[in-house]
Amino acid sequence: MRLIWTLLFALASGAALAASPEDDYIAARDKAISDIAALQSSNAQVETLDATNTKALADLEARLSALLGPLAVQDFPAAGTINLQSLSPSDVGYGMLDGLRYAKSDEGPSIVATTRGLAERWLQSKADEEDESLRLPPSIDDALKLDAFYTQAIGSDAAFVKTLDFSVKKPEGADIAIARLGGWTQDVGPIYDQQVVVAIVKGDRILIAEAPAAPAVPKIAACEALWTAADATAQKFQETYQGSDLKDQQAYDSANAAWEKGDNDYRACMGERLPADSVFPALLAQAQTLADHMAGK
Repeated sequence: MRLIWTLLFALASGAALAASPEDDYIAARDKAISDIAALQSSNAQVETLDATNTKALADLEARLSALLGPLAVQDFPAAGTINLQSLSPSDVGYGMLDGLRYAKSDEGPSIVATTRGLAERWLQSKADEEDESLRLPPSIDDALKLDAFYTQAIGSDAAFVKTLDFSVKKPEGADIAIARLGGWTQDVGPIYDQQVVVAIVKGDRILIAEAPAAPAVPKIAACEALWTAADATAQKFQETYQGSDLKDQQAYDSANAAWEKGDNDYRACMGERLPADSVFPALLAQAQTLADHMAGK
């Protein structure tokens, strides 16, 4: 009898200690990152690095596909590709959210799907970042409200900047529903190619959709005027800076301050005035439809 209980205890302990699919994925990802770093340290050829990266990403994609299963959201493909773009810290696209991206084309709507567990691990790694500008809160609810989350999670070479938040109705069964209008940029100033971004948390799944705003977001004259005036002021300071033999630091700082203020004023203006524009109901409906479809309605 003692032998039987010993065996049962051993089996139970083994099951408890068995690595989960998420653990296996994280272990495989971290090993691949370490292997690529070692190759870089040994001055391996670019072709070798690229081939290793491609092979590792394919393996991770297969693991995520098994973990997440097929996507079942209207108008999106069932199979996705890995959201990570590189496993080398020196490359653009490194450190993005662990998950799969589902899209019919590069220009059209897309969804990035992950699990709550993977997202929480990713957020914890961001909360521990040495660079303060890259830190994110460990709470999913808090992180989804920040531009920096979307910049780091689903962007690669540009920053996401919010224009406004949509007041969408949380679909039945969803734990969290957040929708916003914004765009990707590498500079200050108006972003004319706006995106509707919707995040749904439902049970163990997190889905983040991005779709070109339809209809397109119009230019609003009062907001354009704010930016135009700020840009003109900044340009004058910039001319003073460039014309100075000693490169007048005060003029340089004043130019950047004018651009930053103009950018903030422009976005505040758009956030205030766009809801009164004739296109807004359609944009809100687009966001609500994405939220409903991702929640399974």
